[in-house]
Amino acid sequence: MKALFKSGPHPGFELVDRPEPEPGHADVKTRVLTTGICGTDLHIQSWDAWARGAITTPLVPGHEFYGEVVAVGADVRDVRPGDRVSGEGHIVCGACRNCRAGRRQMCSRTVSMGVQRDGAFAEYVVLPETNVWVHHDPGITPELGAIFDPFGNAVHTALSFPMVGEDVLITGAGPIGLMAVAVARHAGARRIAITDVSPARLDLAVKMGADLAVDASHSRLAQAQHELRMAEGFDVGLEMSGRATALREMIDNMTHGGRIALLGLPSEPITVDWSKVVTHMLTLKGIYGREMFETWYAMSAMLSSSPVLHAAVAGVVPDVLPAAEWERGFGIARGGLGGKVVLDWSHI
Repeated sequence: MKALFKSGPHPGFELVDRPEPEPGHADVKTRVLTTGICGTDLHIQSWDAWARGAITTPLVPGHEFYGEVVAVGADVRDVRPGDRVSGEGHIVCGACRNCRAGRRQMCSRTVSMGVQRDGAFAEYVVLPETNVWVHHDPGITPELGAIFDPFGNAVHTALSFPMVGEDVLITGAGPIGLMAVAVARHAGARRIAITDVSPARLDLAVKMGADLAVDASHSRLAQAQHELRMAEGFDVGLEMSGRATALREMIDNMTHGGRIALLGLPSEPITVDWSKVVTHMLTLKGIYGREMFETWYAMSAMLSSSPVLHAAVAGVVPDVLPAAEWERGFGIARGGLGGKVVLDWSHI
């Protein structure tokens, strides 16, 4: 099969021939049709400090995918050849305290597809049946199916706290932040403000349902509150950027008792005014990945029941490129000026 491959501990990928993976007794083998390019993949390609500490080569990267099941192991019960599927890329042990208590997203022994084991930037990928998500909704296109993983991040973050009637601040208008706008609007938020430094992404955020898009390079959130006619600070904050300045300004503009969900991974330590967190009685909650599998059920139900949300999330994918043009796709994704980039593996 053709696959993007990192042959050793160095920058870059190669599009090469690799052996097809074969399913074990509890596994599902999928013919990959589309894959999304994630920030994690950019780290692995550039071989930065995070990648050097997290990755063992050789490796086929990629963890966001949609495809068609072609084979299943002898013990697979519910997934069948011909099913159209995406996959939960976090493979858990099933035996630790959190797994046994139904908190699988908190497994301390998680192995990530495309990070610690071969992933989906290839014509075929193998996952345990327990990680396969079958799409029963015919409205899920290959492009939309490929971004269920990051859409799940947006849903998990946005639904961490009640949204109905709340004023919501989102910092970071990347693809996940953009999808979080649509989810917050669907979930009943009153006003939604979002910050970024990319005019193109801020324009897209307004189309996704944001009431106010703030260019953080020259505008402040206090002025945003004034423009939105807010009497107090924001009720719910969704921090998607990983930027120290974004988190600090978010904390400064939350109402007393405000709640913040943090998804963005900082690249350096962040100094926080903890006295304000204490005196304003703020709640900060870390988010990693998706809840297994409540988030998957929630996002499937929302997409199938809301044409508006379906159209908004699908609109996050402006670029679909042949997998053979993966270098151009990674360049677009690294530029950080638009939505999600998806690679098409169906005709490689």
